[in-house]
Amino acid sequence: MDSTPEREAPELPPAGLLRRLGAMTYDTLLTAALLILAMMLVVTVLGVVQGWDRIDTAGLREHPLYILYLCAVPFCFFVGFWKLAGETLGMRAWRLRIVDGNGKRPSWRGATVRFLGALLSLAPFGLGFLWILVDPEGLAWHDRLSGTRLVVTPRD
Repeated sequence: MDSTPEREAPELPPAGLLRRLGAMTYDTLLTAALLILAMMLVVTVLGVVQGWDRIDTAGLREHPLYILYLCAVPFCFFVGFWKLAGETLGMRAWRLRIVDGNGKRPSWRGATVRFLGALLSLAPFGLGFLWILVDPEGLAWHDRLSGTRLVVTPRD
C-alpha cells in the first residue's frame, strides 16, 4: 500500500493522546462507512434471493454469522492497514505510524494482538488509552500487549 521505506522508530517521538484521538475519529468515520456498505450488501443479496417485495431481515441482527461478518469489517480494515502500510488512512492524516520493537511494520500477529488489545483499552471507559498520560514511554495498554508503538512521522 505504501511504497515509502520504513523509518527507524527510535528517532521518532511517541504519539500523544490528542493525535491518537484525531486519527481514531477519522478511522471511526471510515469504519462506519464500511459497515454501512457491508450491511447494504447483505440487504441487496437478500433482496435478490428473497425478492425485493419480501425482504425479511427479522432475526438477522442476532444471527451469529451476521455478527461475525460485521465484526470482520473493522478487524480487516485495521489489521490489514497496520500490517500492509503501518498506518490507517486516519493515522496518515495525523502523521502517525505503528512500529514494532525493531522500527518495522507490525507482523500479522502483532497487528491482531494490537486490534484485540485496543478493544480492551476502550472497554473500561478508554482507560487503556488514557494510560499514555501516566506511562513513562507514552504507551497505551494495547501498545504494550502487542509490542508495538504509535509514533509521529516527520513532515515530508
